Amino acid sequence: MKKLFCLLMSILLIASLLPPISLAQKQSDADVELWNVVKPLDTTITFLNTGAHPDDERSDLLAYLSRGLGVKTASLIANRGEGGQNAIGNELGNALGIIRSNEMIEAAKVNGVKAYHLSETTSDAIYDFGFSKSPDETLEKWGEDVVYERLIKFIRTYQPDIVMPSFENVVSQHGHHRLMAILSERAFKDAADPNVFPEQLKNGLEPWQIKKFYLPVNAATAATTSIEIGDLDPIYGMSYPQLGEASRYLHKSQGMGNDIPVAPRKSHLKLIHSAVETGSTDLFAGVPYDFHAWADIIPAANVSAKLDTLQNELEGIIKLYPDREAILPKSQKALGDVQKLITSTKSAKLDVGIKNDLLHKLELKEEQLQQVSFVASDLAVDMEIGSYVLTQGEQTQVTVKISNEGKQKIQHIEAALLTPKNWKHEGVTQVKHLKPGESKTVTFNVTVPSDAEYYQPYGDAVIKAQLTFKENGVKTTSVIDLDNTVSVLPELSVTPDPVNITVNTANVQDEIPATVKVKNYAKGAKNATVSLNLPKGWTSKPATSEVTFTERYEEREVSFTLVPPKDIAQGNFTIAAIAKTDGKSFNTTVQEIKYDHINDSYFMYTSNINGVAFELLKPDSLKVGYIDSGFDTIADSLLNAGFDITKITPEELKNGNLSQYDTIVAGIRSTLGRPDVLQNNERLLEYVENGGHLVMQYVTSGDPWNRGAFTPPYPLTIGSPSIEWRVTDENAKVTVKDPEHPLFNYPNKITDSDWENWVQERALYFPSAWDTNYETFVSMADPGEASFDGGILMANYGQGTFLYTNLVFYRQINAQVPGGYRIFTNLISYGSNN
Repeated sequence: MKKLFCLLMSILLIASLLPPISLAQKQSDADVELWNVVKPLDTTITFLNTGAHPDDERSDLLAYLSRGLGVKTASLIANRGEGGQNAIGNELGNALGIIRSNEMIEAAKVNGVKAYHLSETTSDAIYDFGFSKSPDETLEKWGEDVVYERLIKFIRTYQPDIVMPSFENVVSQHGHHRLMAILSERAFKDAADPNVFPEQLKNGLEPWQIKKFYLPVNAATAATTSIEIGDLDPIYGMSYPQLGEASRYLHKSQGMGNDIPVAPRKSHLKLIHSAVETGSTDLFAGVPYDFHAWADIIPAANVSAKLDTLQNELEGIIKLYPDREAILPKSQKALGDVQKLITSTKSAKLDVGIKNDLLHKLELKEEQLQQVSFVASDLAVDMEIGSYVLTQGEQTQVTVKISNEGKQKIQHIEAALLTPKNWKHEGVTQVKHLKPGESKTVTFNVTVPSDAEYYQPYGDAVIKAQLTFKENGVKTTSVIDLDNTVSVLPELSVTPDPVNITVNTANVQDEIPATVKVKNYAKGAKNATVSLNLPKGWTSKPATSEVTFTERYEEREVSFTLVPPKDIAQGNFTIAAIAKTDGKSFNTTVQEIKYDHINDSYFMYTSNINGVAFELLKPDSLKVGYIDSGFDTIADSLLNAGFDITKITPEELKNGNLSQYDTIVAGIRSTLGRPDVLQNNERLLEYVENGGHLVMQYVTSGDPWNRGAFTPPYPLTIGSPSIEWRVTDENAKVTVKDPEHPLFNYPNKITDSDWENWVQERALYFPSAWDTNYETFVSMADPGEASFDGGILMANYGQGTFLYTNLVFYRQINAQVPGGYRIFTNLISYGSNN
């Protein structure tokens, strides 16, 4: 929708959407929407920034290039950031990847950048498997035939003049970053080689020679060129670094964005490869900057002269800003001229490489002029749909209201819907014309096929509007999105709880409570029967349960009591939750992902309870208080395993009786997720001093730690930069320094097998220094690196003990790794056998 687009662009000007960036300057009253489409007419340059994860983009430089110069810029990101951490919720894995991908899209809109990803699905080989110190490991996991083929295909499609990875290939960098730098550099030659992935050329692509390849460097002394990007832009009322930070604030799940003033800032770039004669250190030296420059290198006189004329037209349009009424006829004429020039260029006798390059630039200008004409037309488009959630076979209505908010009559208007091929709806609707101030509404009846594909988080929108109008004999076409996601979902979502079940073979539970939530996404009433598909020897009470719905979005919850067999064998098992209605079975969980700063999304997966049976000894009387930071689900997992766990609220931490707990556990990054941890630091230390056992899981060096309130009883410093203070190999050898210590013998005897089958990594954010009062217990290292000794630190304090661990128990327990449960149980049970 046009109004939505305006709103998104206005993020640059609406202070309420941002933390208080230092904007003493008066907010601009400029026509930002118009400038965003007019400024790119100034140049034909295309720029590509490559990276590994959402938030890897060089936001300040991209803002300068796109918003400041009008360069067509893109960020190509390899994966979806699934292996990262979440600062706004407890979504991890694919659900987090969906959040981060959508944040990347919204952030890119602020900078005027188009965001792309190499990863295509939630089960893609190009996956964020966690921190890697090695590009070789990364390439092995992703697969060269996958990641490099897609990179070359993208470059041949996007056709960038300049490519710059976000990071250098240096040992201090993430392995994912290093690999993208390596492959991007290799692509400088290979994208132009027809013998590299030749099958792409059979599908309509052409070899593409990147003109220049740069790397970002930290100092002017190492740079080929240094660009001042810190200027204040009068259109946006912000500097380009501030625009960059405004975009980074939208990476909320990563806690990005900083409050910065307008100040000089230089971007330092080092030219690594060039396919053109540069003649100077300018970023664009040797690359035709506009059609005047193209005219100088095109030998065909008829084409050359028209290029000069076209560039004059484009510059004339820019000079007319902000007069929309004056711009519209000029942009329509220029659009017609570009279309004619494309035709004459195709028939011109030119070098094949030059012809393909020029045609790409002309087609880009055709696209940009369509945008200019649409914005200058002052046509506002409001789209509404009967429901943003649809089910297979459903019928709905889409209304498209078109309003002329300008001062001139707009002729020959047509509206159409764009949907997948097998969807049914009316074709093009003739609106004819709109006078100034006039509005017309068209309605489309849409039928979703009975076999329509369910929502894909990284797929294209299933419904869009296409609006065309004709002025001066030239047709302008614009595609408009709805203001939220239209999703085809299963009629019923089935969500079991708990998702994970742990059966303790040392003391098999008599009963295990479970619930199943069923949500109705179908339009209207629905009855369903809910049941569990149990492993052999299991029973449930009841065997089935009935639920009734009267309308869409209603949710019902049914309870089951699971009874495991007393002789259950050790190992994994699965319990499937199923809802049946109208002869159809549904066994999919629809995880709703809804945050204010991104469009709604959904992650769907099989509605299974994943179980594991193993021996887990625990003190019968152990009472644990858990300070839930919101970043892990350990407390719930321990509850499911039969522990006596109470989640400590902020009020209880401030005023409650903490002495009732044998152990208090702080969730990961608790000082960030729970500000009351630092506010009540003295109470926690008093709890330890009086005989309590406090287990604190990791914080990062950037979290509120040792800032005004010294959380641990004795000094403890978190290592920085974090890349140097982690063990990323989940199979890294772990040496227990004192195997006879109670930590490794009560209540479970910890052996080498407990360190097996860990997932993603061993530990993050190792301490770099600690007081001599702390005792260390384990040693581990990534291959070829020195060992870390600080994975588990413990100190006596008064009558109690303080234990700090940066081992990633939350990942192991979430993945139901028995050793993770057993070791963590021992850590929180320390002292309870005295």
